[in-house]
Amino acid sequence: MKFILGKKLEMTQIWVGEERKAVTAIAVGPCTVLQVKTKENDGYRAVQLGFAPKSSKNIAKPQLKHMQGGSFRWLREFRLDKLGKWGEISEVKIGDQITVATLVVGDKLRLTGTVKGRGFAGVVKRHGFHGHSATHGTKDQERMPGSIGAGGVQHVFKGKRMPGRMGGNQVTFKDVLIVAIDETKNVIYVEGGVPGSRGSLVKLFGAGDLIVSASANKVETSAVVEEIKVKPTQTEINEEVEAVANGEVVEGDVVTEEFIPPAEEAK
Repeated sequence: MKFILGKKLEMTQIWVGEERKAVTAIAVGPCTVLQVKTKENDGYRAVQLGFAPKSSKNIAKPQLKHMQGGSFRWLREFRLDKLGKWGEISEVKIGDQITVATLVVGDKLRLTGTVKGRGFAGVVKRHGFHGHSATHGTKDQERMPGSIGAGGVQHVFKGKRMPGRMGGNQVTFKDVLIVAIDETKNVIYVEGGVPGSRGSLVKLFGAGDLIVSASANKVETSAVVEEIKVKPTQTEINEEVEAVANGEVVEGDVVTEEFIPPAEEAK
């Protein structure tokens, strides 16, 4: 199984040979593995990823520590024990990176996102009701739902299609085809639309081998010792002048580069 997080950019069109296709651009990765949950320790198998930078000043210290020194806008889990044969992945460790390299053109993915919230909507917009005729005494009932069952049990059954809150729910699209990949910009182009508004989070997962890059090792830089020149005091200058006059300076002693005798300095 392969999985990654992405951000919806926009819809556009590209040419594949002689065919023009409507596609959605999604910026994917790089994602960092923040936690690997196991059946023994957590009761279920999952991998938690962090995606998209965020200012560390807006993140609480416990969360910053959990993020392994990074600062991410989104943290999401991919449950492996509910995916059946898809739940088999290669070994991943905390700090590993998942990039666009794990995806290839022709992959069919499942995309999960949150659709736009539409607020309160009527049955025509929410459920696609036909509505009533605008003539023959209809008056102001063109977009009304009509009778919802006046007889029988004398109450409204649960799940009845009626006006109410529309959108803002999580939706999963299946078998979404990757048409093209721009590895330089970490952008993929998938066929058709994607749930959510521009800039919203999208979870992508599908069949195939997950490709991860090892955690970045800290580069050990050699300590560079810089010589710090401190302005000598007048007493030190006098002692140095006396030592030079007496011939007591040996190889290795530090002598000021520009020496001005006290007498001339006073002038």
